[in-house]
Amino acid sequence: MKKETISIVVACYNEEESLPLFYEAVTKVLESIKKINYEIIFVNDGSKDKTLKVIKDLHEKDKNIRYVSFSRNFGKEAAMLAGLEYAKGDYVALMDADLQDPPELIPKMFDILECDSDIDCVATRRVTRKGEPPIRSFFSRLFYKLINKMSKVLLVDGARDYRLMRRNVVNAILSLEEYNRFSKGLFSFVGFNTKWLEFENKERIAGETKWSFFSLFKYAIEGLVAFSTVPLTIAAIIGILFCLIAFIMIIVIIVKTLIFGDPTSGWPSMICIIFLVSGIQLFCLGIIGEYLSKTYLETKKRPIYIIKETDEN
Repeated sequence: MKKETISIVVACYNEEESLPLFYEAVTKVLESIKKINYEIIFVNDGSKDKTLKVIKDLHEKDKNIRYVSFSRNFGKEAAMLAGLEYAKGDYVALMDADLQDPPELIPKMFDILECDSDIDCVATRRVTRKGEPPIRSFFSRLFYKLINKMSKVLLVDGARDYRLMRRNVVNAILSLEEYNRFSKGLFSFVGFNTKWLEFENKERIAGETKWSFFSLFKYAIEGLVAFSTVPLTIAAIIGILFCLIAFIMIIVIIVKTLIFGDPTSGWPSMICIIFLVSGIQLFCLGIIGEYLSKTYLETKKRPIYIIKETDEN
């Protein structure tokens, strides 16, 4: 009987210190699952250190290691997409190279999928945020609350990209050809039965995080824009509300002037009102501009990533 294959997709950006440790930990776990073959696909996302050299050295030592290298940095979303497209396995897992995704969960994930044909995907979520800055944890939880109220797609608080999927789930994700990708939302959008495994947050094994507060903020905005049009509705409501307030204030000023002979107040109050209304206008224009920019990028039909080399070429 032919063994099934698990593909592990790992997006890498400046991870030369983490990769040897990751390789050792993950291969040890995969080799303990006797009933499967495996491949580990490293996607080098335009790293500026020796990440590609480390990957090539691992490939020379172990032919289960495959790799894709981009011509420049295209971002984690592009790297995950390339890995999914390159994977050949019956099951495909997404992992980070820093070992914050516990490799020891892989056998349990595989057992769940093997034993229960109704489960299509086993995903993971953090139940603690130990070691994470409090301000980042606060805004992260706030993001999940906002997007779950604004979008029909449910995102689980603490959800990681780390998951093991059947081939039909992977094919469904690959069928979504949008340029602006927000994978956490796409995983939920395609549906399928998902079982969640919980684990406590782990520190990076080596190196430094590539996600600054600002980059996470931008990523959150992309998620909101990709899976909800509620911000546009909010902008319209704010516009209507301020028109009503302005109309009421005009009536109040006319009545006060005609009946009580009360002159209008001086310029300080006027300047405050102008600044407030202008700020609201710019805010609403910013929301519209964000949606327009995403539409503009989609219509260009540019490739999501460009491959420089692979283990096959």
